[in-house]
Amino acid sequence: MADLLRKPFGNHGKVHDITPESAGWRYVGFGLYKLRAGESAEELTGDREVILVMVEGKAQITAAGQDWGVLGDRMNVFEKTPPHCLYVPNGSEWKATAETECTVAVCTAPGKSGHEARRIGPDGITLTERGKGTNTRYINNIAMEAEDYADSLLVTEVFTPAGHWSSFPSHRHDEDDFPRITYLEETYYHRLNPADGFGIQRVYTDDGGLDETMAVNDGDVVLVPRGHHPCGAPYGFEMYYLNVMAGPLRKWRFVPAPEVEWIMERDA
Repeated sequence: MADLLRKPFGNHGKVHDITPESAGWRYVGFGLYKLRAGESAEELTGDREVILVMVEGKAQITAAGQDWGVLGDRMNVFEKTPPHCLYVPNGSEWKATAETECTVAVCTAPGKSGHEARRIGPDGITLTERGKGTNTRYINNIAMEAEDYADSLLVTEVFTPAGHWSSFPSHRHDEDDFPRITYLEETYYHRLNPADGFGIQRVYTDDGGLDETMAVNDGDVVLVPRGHHPCGAPYGFEMYYLNVMAGPLRKWRFVPAPEVEWIMERDA
């Protein structure tokens, strides 16, 4: 089995630390801290740009030589309110000191330009409906290609109602052939409500060379190095995921799986 499902190390401190080296790819990194009030986390960005996402809770943040004050007001991710986030450029540093129990996601990718640090959200982020029927889900776009302050990172949140599918119809973005398709590695940080539930994610290629179906639990991360990657939330359990994507070109262009192309054409 491919090593695509990553379990958290525990429930306190740095519980995920996915690097390009540990993932076996070139671009995306993902870390996650779960802090108690008064605890701190800090990192140098090096040659990577970072978007900090306050998944839950509040933290005092300093970054790139500035005090950004207390970020975060969503105490439970399933409140679905827009997140507080911070872009931190390469060649810089950041520190988060928890004001409450908090969950801080650290989304990273290669940085080249040394853009200015900046707050992202909650202003300007609006929960948006996508899909039809039991393919309906709700999106908080944090940093997609319309925003030009990043070199590589694409970041978004998705809320999938119980009994619904998401990242569906199945699609892939694993070739560098813009504008038809772009090469983007991707991570999914999953949460479930209630937390003792599970979701399903499949990662597969058209030729069957990669075909993994995983049960994901609250707090798991799934790696998508290539192929299609739909996921589903069983009846009774709501699903959240935070997506991080990056590749050689900061554009999101995908190709649907042949067996579902008719759905995309019908629902367009």
